[in-house]
Amino acid sequence: MRRLDEAPGSQTVRQNSDLDEENQSETSHNTSPLIVPMKPCQQTRANVKEVSLSVLSVVWLLKLRSGMEAVGGMEWYGYAALGMLTAILSFLIDLNVTKLQRGSGIPEVRTMLAGIEMPLYLSLTNMFTKFLGVICTLAAGSTVFLGKVGPFVHLSTMIGAYLRNLCCLVNDGDDKDRVGGEMQVVAAAVGVASCFGAPISGVLFSVEVMCSHFALRHYCPCFFSAACGALMFRLFSVLSGNGETLQALFTTNFPTTLPFRPLEILLFALLGLLSGAVSCVFLFCHRWILCFTKTNSVFIKMMTAEKGLYSGMVAFILACLTFPESAGQYMASKLTMKQLLTSLLDSSQWTAPSHNASVQPLIEWSSSGSPVLSLVVFLLMKMWMFILVCTLPLPAGYFMQMFVYGAALGRLLGEGVAYVSSAGGTSGRQWLSVNPGGYALAGAAAFSGSMTHSVSPALLAIELTGQFSHVVPILLATLLANAVARSGHRPSFYDALSISKRLPHLPSLLKACPSLGSKSVGQLLGVKSVQLQEAAGPEEVRHAVNTCISTQIPVVDSHDLEILLGFVHRSDLLMFLRCSKTEALEEYMHEVFPIYPNSVLLSPHTTILEVHSILSVTGIQTLFVTDRGRLLGLITWSEMKRIIEDLAKEI
Repeated sequence: MRRLDEAPGSQTVRQNSDLDEENQSETSHNTSPLIVPMKPCQQTRANVKEVSLSVLSVVWLLKLRSGMEAVGGMEWYGYAALGMLTAILSFLIDLNVTKLQRGSGIPEVRTMLAGIEMPLYLSLTNMFTKFLGVICTLAAGSTVFLGKVGPFVHLSTMIGAYLRNLCCLVNDGDDKDRVGGEMQVVAAAVGVASCFGAPISGVLFSVEVMCSHFALRHYCPCFFSAACGALMFRLFSVLSGNGETLQALFTTNFPTTLPFRPLEILLFALLGLLSGAVSCVFLFCHRWILCFTKTNSVFIKMMTAEKGLYSGMVAFILACLTFPESAGQYMASKLTMKQLLTSLLDSSQWTAPSHNASVQPLIEWSSSGSPVLSLVVFLLMKMWMFILVCTLPLPAGYFMQMFVYGAALGRLLGEGVAYVSSAGGTSGRQWLSVNPGGYALAGAAAFSGSMTHSVSPALLAIELTGQFSHVVPILLATLLANAVARSGHRPSFYDALSISKRLPHLPSLLKACPSLGSKSVGQLLGVKSVQLQEAAGPEEVRHAVNTCISTQIPVVDSHDLEILLGFVHRSDLLMFLRCSKTEALEEYMHEVFPIYPNSVLLSPHTTILEVHSILSVTGIQTLFVTDRGRLLGLITWSEMKRIIEDLAKEI
């Protein structure tokens, strides 16, 4: 039906358009599809360009993949990416949350145990980021070659700080200070015991490395807490299926009938001297790189603005060098830290013809063709790699790396002794039972002990393996290595870190500059403290309370002579002010509460080392400096911190 709104000629126009469409359709059917139309379509040409670009990109990706596989395989790049990403992630956690948890944490713990308050290092945020940062650092594996002992000591100290606050809320009176001081010392010992399940060496490590003055009353709580931590560590190993019963962390198969020949004592002594000499070279290079990072302008600029880039670059370089399919095969880079130490403590001789090189993980040391060659490459490469990773702004531990490096050094000497004895013919037949694993164990204790200037690694080596048959050679090697490393008043590994960070730790500063301890306290006193005269009224007392934050305020006979009579507690002054407001007292201060006498007085000629020792041993919070009875000033821990920081700037 025709619509009413159509025009009269609209039907004719519609019929003509229909005829045109039919003609166009017939022409399209008759035309070949290969013929290009006269008017090009822009949309079709753009689609062709996109397809061609995608094809070219796929071709280039295939070529790049083939080239990468020809160089070293796709695992090489995944291995490099793993080290870079974990190092950057560990750094970013450090950068975004807090900047106080980098490095080991042991130098900061030593400073706090020496009496210097550093509350920011014990915050809850710092503990959280330290924990996550250590996980990311350990995830890098053998790429960065870092451990967890130092961060665990720091973490245990943080936990101990919160437990100390809890105990102080429960206890009243004088027990607060006693419990608070003990908890920090105990936490430092538990950190080492929880890492290795070694309570005795953990406590001794805390005594030697952590505390400059260790009180005898701390022994019992330290051993008790360390034993609980070690027991829990061993129980978790059993529950996780790593062992059937409580046993040593590193099981060894040393011979028990004849563990070593009597003449081998000389070789163990030689190993101690060699470990001490190598540690001196290592510590010299370590101090040099730390000084370089603090003085070189380019490096300072990079560490200030591009720390993430620097961490990624170092991780990439180390990942390239430790890739197992390239240079890493010459240093057993596929093995973890525990597998490295287990293989180095093996009692069989790697150079013997009857040695079974197909046993894992010993096969990794034979991938280069000679296990001795792999040991030499491992020692040469890991030394400068370890020094380099010490500059990374990552939370990491360094003790286990020293232990493994010393084990490799001792293993090299043991393999050399075994090879010479086996090639000696009939005259050396009695030396055919040389145990290279014993040399590795002694080398681990000697090198780590010389690096930290401590003897406790000798006991740690025995606790980790349960090999009491090598107590004498291990102890001898460790003592000789310490004698070489301590000669010339050289700072230890942790002393160098404290000096580099300019921490107010006086024993570390004295290693770098022994003359600092001979400076007199009179030369370093700051602004004269607030003092009260004996006949002080409420107005003078109120002024002293408002301007002084010390808990003990000195009392003199008069402001003219300034002869020291004793001190008063801040709490007594506050009580005196409250009574003067309510009761309108007209009496003087000395008539209301007593003036306490001074038990220890300092002379202006007393040295800084003597003042630091008195504060550490006696536990006195305030020491007064007098000259012929006249008050010159006072020394508190906060004032001592300022003095030590000023001395650190002179190094």
